[in-house]
Amino acid sequence: MIAAWPTPAGEEYAVAFDQGRAHRLLVLPAWFDEGNKLRHFTVEVMRRLDGSGIDSFLPDLPGCNESLAPLEQQTLESWRTEASEAAWHFSATHVLAIRAGANIAPDSLPGWRYAPLAGASQLRALLRARVLGSREAGRNEDRDRLLGIGRSEGLELAGYRLGAAMVDGLADAELPAPGQQRDIAQSDIGGPGLWLRAEPDHAPKQADALAAILAMELLA
Repeated sequence: MIAAWPTPAGEEYAVAFDQGRAHRLLVLPAWFDEGNKLRHFTVEVMRRLDGSGIDSFLPDLPGCNESLAPLEQQTLESWRTEASEAAWHFSATHVLAIRAGANIAPDSLPGWRYAPLAGASQLRALLRARVLGSREAGRNEDRDRLLGIGRSEGLELAGYRLGAAMVDGLADAELPAPGQQRDIAQSDIGGPGLWLRAEPDHAPKQADALAAILAMELLA
């Protein structure tokens, strides 16, 4: 279930359900705090797809999860490169990009974007959380000033140290055109998104619903 894959930044791990089947889904996870909140859900969707006869692969992006690569050295472009490398390494036939993962989904692959989130929107949410946290601690921080510092020096947001190149890339990152990938809205699977909860959680019915949509369209 745990596989290794080579990247320009070094070897990384991936959760893999691989039986050499025809349909091979690359799963690009949500990022940062949203990634923590959606990790269980994501793996459970993959487990359901495995039961439907679909292989799937969830790679660690450099700087995330078990990766030894420094997050501060990663950029939006380097993550796009890593996503393409993972697609090639695992011989992916399709992609599922979750939330901000849609910003790095290889446009050569057909697939889906679940509740896609632009990089700029992801960064705004992180900045908002820092400003609110500072206010609760009795400090006054300005979002625009923080963004300026982040673009030039990097910035720690929600416990993640992002380099200047990553902050700069995210600040200007609008959601790419879907191309061959179809958007799946949260309303399509029911209930509020798990990223809105205060702590990591799971919703089996939501996992059932998303996996059913993917399996029905993949196996049609």
